[in-house]
Amino acid sequence: MEGMSGLSVEYTLAWLARLDLWIRREVMRLRLGSTTQTDEDYRGLYISDEEVDGLLNVQLPTNAVTNLAKLPDEVEKSLEQAGMAVDLRIAKLEEQARLSGQELRINRLVDLFGLSEIERQVLLICLAPELDLKYERLYAYLQDDVTKKRPTLDLVMRLLCPTLEARLDVRRAFEPGAALLEWELVSLHDDPGARRPSLPARYLKLDDRIAHYLLGSNQIDGRLFEFVDPQAGAAWSDMAAEVEQRLLQWSSAWDRTWKDISPVILFHGRYGSGRHAAASSLARALGKPYLMLSMANLSLNDLRVDQIVRLAEREALLTGGLVCWDQVDDLLHSDGESELFRERKAFINSLAKGRTIVVLLTTKAWEPARDLHGRPFLQLEFPATNYAARKAAWAAQLNGSNPLSDEELDTLAGRFRLTPGQIQDAVGRALTLMWARDPATGTLQISDIEAASRNQAQHRLGMLARKLNLRYTWNDIVLPRQQLATLHLICTTVRQRPTVYGDWGFDHKLSLGKGMIALFSGPSGTGKTMAAEIIANDLGLDLYKINLSAVVSKYIGETEKNLERIFSEAQDTDAILFFDEADALFGKRSEVKDAHDRYANIETAYLLQRTEEYNGLVILASNIKKNMDEAFVRRIHFMLDFPFPEEPERLEIWRRTFPALAPLANDIDLPFLARKLKITGGNIRNIILIAAFIAAEEHESIGMRHLVRGASYEFQKMGKMIVEGDFEGYIEHTRT
Repeated sequence: MEGMSGLSVEYTLAWLARLDLWIRREVMRLRLGSTTQTDEDYRGLYISDEEVDGLLNVQLPTNAVTNLAKLPDEVEKSLEQAGMAVDLRIAKLEEQARLSGQELRINRLVDLFGLSEIERQVLLICLAPELDLKYERLYAYLQDDVTKKRPTLDLVMRLLCPTLEARLDVRRAFEPGAALLEWELVSLHDDPGARRPSLPARYLKLDDRIAHYLLGSNQIDGRLFEFVDPQAGAAWSDMAAEVEQRLLQWSSAWDRTWKDISPVILFHGRYGSGRHAAASSLARALGKPYLMLSMANLSLNDLRVDQIVRLAEREALLTGGLVCWDQVDDLLHSDGESELFRERKAFINSLAKGRTIVVLLTTKAWEPARDLHGRPFLQLEFPATNYAARKAAWAAQLNGSNPLSDEELDTLAGRFRLTPGQIQDAVGRALTLMWARDPATGTLQISDIEAASRNQAQHRLGMLARKLNLRYTWNDIVLPRQQLATLHLICTTVRQRPTVYGDWGFDHKLSLGKGMIALFSGPSGTGKTMAAEIIANDLGLDLYKINLSAVVSKYIGETEKNLERIFSEAQDTDAILFFDEADALFGKRSEVKDAHDRYANIETAYLLQRTEEYNGLVILASNIKKNMDEAFVRRIHFMLDFPFPEEPERLEIWRRTFPALAPLANDIDLPFLARKLKITGGNIRNIILIAAFIAAEEHESIGMRHLVRGASYEFQKMGKMIVEGDFEGYIEHTRT
């Protein structure tokens, strides 16, 4: 009985003595009505009278020749006197515990769950085998079956109930909604060998958590909770001032406001915004253990949602703790067509009937309306961090052996819109990258931190978008001077956001539109995707090309949900979102002729709104600018037309596209190709690549013959006629 006080041990032994008297009475009743003779040949398949006498440490009469309706008066009187002595001992121990302030756990269990005296006795009968295996043998003897080591309800009634009325009281303790079953203190089980047994034939099993609790253990229910810690808290302590102020107000007024009616509390905000730290701080302020429970982990258990809520509340009552539910967004926001909707109703109904403090952690706000049936509901939003808060969080995490310069902190705070928790995670991940890169000296570099920061929100974004490999630099693109200047201005605007929004205070003046939208229009192959890669490479940001096939759905509302996921995930690291063929999503809204038109227009309107709210850079690429919705064009910050390249631009593209290691023959005439082949940069790259493969197969350097053959294949793909005027003296190479 490790963990139990001396008084608790003595109290438990007193109750076991009471149980022994009940068992002794029932054994004598059975023997007085039995004429069965045992056979030594079957020893081991039955429990003998002698073994039972030894377990009870008493010699009882056996094999009576008459069937008596009741025990003899002198036996009844003797048992009654012994019972009175045990009851007096139990009462004295209870008084001693009250005066000394010691806790007797069985009595606390009775008070917590409103149990009757009969229900207390049922618990003790079920607890006995957890202490001493002799009770398994005694129960089997009383049930005339060596395999029945747990008490059936019938046995419990025989032990406790001298009258029919008392037997009915025990039976009512196992009706649906009764405390023993409602709180899963005891569970009912069928005999494997019986089909559809009656209630008295079912056997009882004390819940393992309750058994451990009664025996002095403080171990929490491992099926539910990740941890319980009254001192739990985040490694960083800074919370938004308004959040900290609200928590102080709540905790100071708790006893006089919500002492008798425990509220349901909702903390909503982004991952790492301080929700867990706030719940932990509230628990600490109220002097309660912090019980963390994740809905995502519970899917592994074969438990119903209402059962989980009840068990969580049971744990809160046993420990006096504050239950904190994490990752319940999907459940709370499920609709009528979702498989989760039925579980949502069970979850909320269980919360409505609860009587312990519950904290829900979500990313989105939620309103219960009338669902909680008048139970107090408190809600607190954890706002997104501003530039100054992010800079302070970076400085706090890096103020040890790896400090950064003020300029580097500015860059991190401006480039990555991370929460304090994400910043903490990013620094931890950066250290692992540092050790993998430089195990000898272990010097943390800004590149390690940037790589770790970019990884904070990309675990789900890749499902709807594709991360592009950033291969191109400013030296690879060929554009007119004005377009190049605009591209550089886009980079400047993103790079100087910390100064403009942070140091100069524009962050407080603008509610929306803090990000940027750029539209790249022009024929295919003119460099729109290359320009997006160059911008991302220059800024050190990730570039995600949106997969329209995964985003657009024929089901109403699904497209909007997919777009919301993209913007929400990309928000954490200010990833650049690249919508190729953007007119498919941002096209003009049409006249409403049927329901399909109406919902298509709603999708476009939602996309306009969500793009404007995004704080990062969104790049749209379209071959035909006039197909774009006019309302959206007004929201665009930068518009670049990528023109069809003229001869000077084409010549420069030809020159820059060849890699430095590529072997080139002396007969290549790039000015001729630039003058005669009026094609885009994308076509030029394809031609050079085809020529390289042909030359490699022939074990030769790339020459004019290979380039002309590559051009002929590209012309066929484009549906363009091959005429002698385009190739002049090289025309014969197009036919080989």
